[in-house]
Amino acid sequence: MGRTLLIMRHAKSRWDDPGVADHDRKLAGRGKADARRIGQALRARNLVPDAIISSTARRARDTARRVAKGCQFDGASRSDPGLYPGKPESFVDLLTSLEPSVRCVLVVGHNPGLEEWLLHLTGQAAALPTAAIARVELAVDDWQQVSGSTAGKLLCIMTPRELR
Repeated sequence: MGRTLLIMRHAKSRWDDPGVADHDRKLAGRGKADARRIGQALRARNLVPDAIISSTARRARDTARRVAKGCQFDGASRSDPGLYPGKPESFVDLLTSLEPSVRCVLVVGHNPGLEEWLLHLTGQAAALPTAAIARVELAVDDWQQVSGSTAGKLLCIMTPRELR
C-alpha cells in the first residue's frame, strides 16, 4: 500500500531585523503567499496530508499553518523540536511516531537537513528552495516499519516558482 511523505522546506523568511533570533524569524510577504500557493496546489493534486508536523521555528510553524489553510487541511498540526535545525537521524523517530491511520504526512523543516534526508531516503540529490515540497513514496505498510535503511522513491519536487 505504501505511505506518502511530503518534505517541505519552510517558506521565505525575513532577514530585516538582525536582533531577532534565528528561531524566531517571521515569514516574508513572498513566503506567506508561496506557502498558501503550495497548499492550494496540494489540494488540486489530491495530496492533502493526514498530518502536518513542523519544526518549532516560527517560520516553519507559520509555513505549515498557511499550507494547511491553502489545502483546507482540517486536522491538528504539531511541532517537533527534532526538526530544528533538523538532522536526518531524528526524522526516523518522527515518522515511527505517526498513527497507522496517517497515509500522507507533510513535514516542514530546514536545510541542509531536509536535503540530506531526501538524499538518504531516495539516493537522489535534489535542491529544495524555500517553500518547495518533495513527494516521496515509501514502500511500507505502517510507519513503524520505517528505519534508517528505508528507501523511498522521489516522485516529484514542486516549487512555488513553477506555480506562479
